[in-house]
Amino acid sequence: MAFRYIEKDDMDFYPEMHHTNIQPIPDDQRILVHTCDDIDREIGKQMDQFANKKKGILLSGGMDSAIVASYLRGSDAYTFRFLGGEYQKEELERAEYYAKYYGLNLHYVDISWDTVLSHLEPVMRAKAAPVHSIEPQILQAALQAKADGVEIVFVGESSDLIFGGMDGLLAKDWTFDEFMNRYIFTKPEDVLAEPESMRYLFERYRKDGDKIDFLNFMDDVFSIESSSSYLNAFAVAGMPYYDPYARLKMADELDLYRVRHGEPKYLIRELMAKKYPEIPVPNKVPMPRPVDAYFKTWEGPLRPEFRKDIDMTKFTGNQKWQMYCLEKFLEMNEG
Repeated sequence: MAFRYIEKDDMDFYPEMHHTNIQPIPDDQRILVHTCDDIDREIGKQMDQFANKKKGILLSGGMDSAIVASYLRGSDAYTFRFLGGEYQKEELERAEYYAKYYGLNLHYVDISWDTVLSHLEPVMRAKAAPVHSIEPQILQAALQAKADGVEIVFVGESSDLIFGGMDGLLAKDWTFDEFMNRYIFTKPEDVLAEPESMRYLFERYRKDGDKIDFLNFMDDVFSIESSSSYLNAFAVAGMPYYDPYARLKMADELDLYRVRHGEPKYLIRELMAKKYPEIPVPNKVPMPRPVDAYFKTWEGPLRPEFRKDIDMTKFTGNQKWQMYCLEKFLEMNEG
């Protein structure tokens, strides 16, 4: 509930199921970049090793995948489409523009609630835990690409963390309690009958009394939660994937002033402007998934592990997904 993954390596839901957390690429194996031109050059170099493979890309309406698309002329692009294309229509149109701009073969990955349900159990069994709401749809895209003969799929998932894209979490120098309350996805005590405090993990990053090293917290904690969703879904599909941003590291200290004054991911924004000079640089939009629509009428979990007095009107669609997914995971393993 708190972090959307199991933090402790020796903790599992069931004895016969063991989770394994992703290990980020060590700093000494990453490529230092100072400028947007450095990023451009180093991504291009990475792409050279895949010259003889049939390539695909998960293409959204955001900057990160749009930039990766510029190195993949003639490749296959996979764009999520929900509710017949009416959900986040503007982002869908941007993805269509990027594909046309660089000559990609665009394929729609149509996602419905039935698609999510059909792929939920496989990704949960592989992860040995409840999963992020994007995992079933990533699995669908990976299977579709595999059926098309694609040999490797590219994503732009790591860019936000590496280049200062999490502007909400970077918005201020937080006090310890402020950051803990801001970061936790769903407070366990709000939904579970016997909650466990996750404060101990935040304590590792406490500094100067009431402050917290939120940058290192995000590097260590958020990176595992975010990247593991892609690793798990692609592994279930048996499809290799590659994130060129994950191999990069900013050589200079992140300029928090720029991030906090309207320029999150300022190096990526500069590169986006060079790759698509005719259009405005888009603002960040998370990977689309209409969880608010999915759970609009859901009355909440019924299992005894959950509180009986949960006011479901106080929770977002993503938080409702966490509760729903945990309940389905427990049912799956006891059925």
